[in-house]
Amino acid sequence: MRSILVMLLLFIYAASSDAAELICNGKVDILSYHSPNNLMIKLSSMNQAVFFCSPDIEWKVAGTHYVTGPETCKTLYSTFLAIKMSEKSIASMHFDGDQVPSDCNGWGSWQKANIRHFKMQ
Repeated sequence: MRSILVMLLLFIYAASSDAAELICNGKVDILSYHSPNNLMIKLSSMNQAVFFCSPDIEWKVAGTHYVTGPETCKTLYSTFLAIKMSEKSIASMHFDGDQVPSDCNGWGSWQKANIRHFKMQ
């Protein structure tokens, strides 16, 4: 019984360790809408815009347990728009999920991530 429990715990750990985490920073270069109801952001330190939420549904991406609700998504979009218009910088934006690259210039086209945390300078 104990060996089954140990194996189960190892399996759970291995399944959750595939997710990547990345911290990027910089000015908001791109803030865009893409049908069907997905929002995208690109910071100056990033090579591609990334999908980060939907104002209609709870946003979930593979590889992380974090979710972004529709109201939070709308608030994030408004906040990022204000940051862009004021030409302020984001000191750190934490991305999570299976499609997150190892560095900010490694994003592929049409990738999705969850924004876990961000901080303005």
